[in-house]
Amino acid sequence: MEVAQRDAKANRLKAQGLLNAYPERVRAAHFLSGDFFDARDLLQVKYEMLRQARIEGDAKSEAAAMFGLSRPTFYQAEAAFNKEGLNGLLPRQRGPKSAHKLTAAVMSYIESRVQTGAPIHARALAHEIKEELGLAIHPRSIERALARKKNSDTRSGSAPVARPRAHTDPGRGWHL
Repeated sequence: MEVAQRDAKANRLKAQGLLNAYPERVRAAHFLSGDFFDARDLLQVKYEMLRQARIEGDAKSEAAAMFGLSRPTFYQAEAAFNKEGLNGLLPRQRGPKSAHKLTAAVMSYIESRVQTGAPIHARALAHEIKEELGLAIHPRSIERALARKKNSDTRSGSAPVARPRAHTDPGRGWHL
């Protein structure tokens, strides 16, 4: 494979979260030839690791070591593959998938506090939410929610609720 093609493939793998950070650790013979198997392709490495243990009968720890991965990675890959097939080996976004604490009721409370006219800091607003609603919400989550609201209001043509602007004092965060 030409250098330009290899670089393009590496860029695609990296963009997809599938670039193996340690391809040099892969010791499986079929990956060393460089023809079809590519040690930089983490999806291919994980699949072949699972196949080596399941079909060839290697011990799981041996298969993990041969493919340059840890035993915990083997077990995670095995569970994901058993549950979802090949899709289970694809990378997933970590952490919460949405602002799950910012329900409609919480957003209504935030919007009512922002609309009262007096400027309020996200940190102070987070403290009020903790006191009034019993929810611990990070100030940055509030800032992001207001920015999303502003963007959706701008796209829909209605006036934005609040416009976050940078505060001149770096220790005080955002000014709402």
